[in-house]
Amino acid sequence: MNLPNKLTLARLIMTPMFFIAFNLPLWFNSSLQNLSTLLVLILFVLIEATDLLDGIIARKRNLVTDLGKVMDPFADTFARLTYFVCLMSVNIFPIIAFVIILWRELAQSFIRSLMMREGKALPANIWGKSKAVLYAISAVCGVLYLILVRSFSSFSYLNQIHIGLNILFYLSAFASLASFFTYIIQIKKSKILSHLSK
Repeated sequence: MNLPNKLTLARLIMTPMFFIAFNLPLWFNSSLQNLSTLLVLILFVLIEATDLLDGIIARKRNLVTDLGKVMDPFADTFARLTYFVCLMSVNIFPIIAFVIILWRELAQSFIRSLMMREGKALPANIWGKSKAVLYAISAVCGVLYLILVRSFSSFSYLNQIHIGLNILFYLSAFASLASFFTYIIQIKKSKILSHLSK
């Protein structure tokens, strides 16, 4: 296994650790909140850093592999959904936006598996890139807001910030739907799905 794939694997291992660290004060004792917040911040930075580095190293050193092409997007989705479900559990991320994103990702995974069986790749589009950017921004802002709530609970503008965050989260959900339907239209035009149904 090359270095980029090892970094992706590390991301897959650290994501459940993020989930555990996030829930320490909820599962055990509220006195663990400061430790939980520190661990959440460290793991979040490490997960996002490995996400950035694995792609850069793979392209720069020409280490792109079929395993990496499958594992990297899965690790991205795995991490983002974990962030979102954690934030949803403490009423930061709206459940409707999360369900839309979850359903979209499950449907996209199903279609991607069909395409891969035929040796085809999902075509990139502007909505897909927008979705990825909004997911990343939502994750960063959501985690930062969590740290703000836990560390400065008396901060007077928390409600206003949360309203702004909700707008961002719903934009992410909208972009995820838009990218999915755009992919469906492109695939339908290419007649790949009709070929698979035969």
